[in-house]
Amino acid sequence: MLIRAVAVWCVLVVLAVLNGGARNVWLSPRLGEQAGHVVSTFTLSCVIFLVTWLTIGWIRPTTLRDTMHLGTLWLVLTVLFEFGAGHFLFGNSWEKLLADYHLLRGRVWVLVLIVTLIAPMLAARLRGVVPSSPP
Repeated sequence: MLIRAVAVWCVLVVLAVLNGGARNVWLSPRLGEQAGHVVSTFTLSCVIFLVTWLTIGWIRPTTLRDTMHLGTLWLVLTVLFEFGAGHFLFGNSWEKLLADYHLLRGRVWVLVLIVTLIAPMLAARLRGVVPSSPP
């Protein structure tokens, strides 16, 4: 399960980077930076859930606990990638990276992290891959 989970997460990272590129090239210039951020965050959240929905059977969690571990793994990998690659690979300052967490300033990036955490559990339950409650 772990190798499959990491493989799907790698697909999610590629899609997230493409989403960010689309935001920078198309959305923000047309909608403004803030609206582009919100639309991009919502779009990526939907993509994460859709990919999870499509792959949860292939990942093969066997228990609800497995899905919670999967979501936690994806969340940790995402935050590590966001700050590690965001700073060292893409050259963003720590301040810029942390700015996306300012909910009071309309930065809703945390929605992506919440969806990343709960998507495996929700998709598995909705698709009947794992029991809804412990036996």
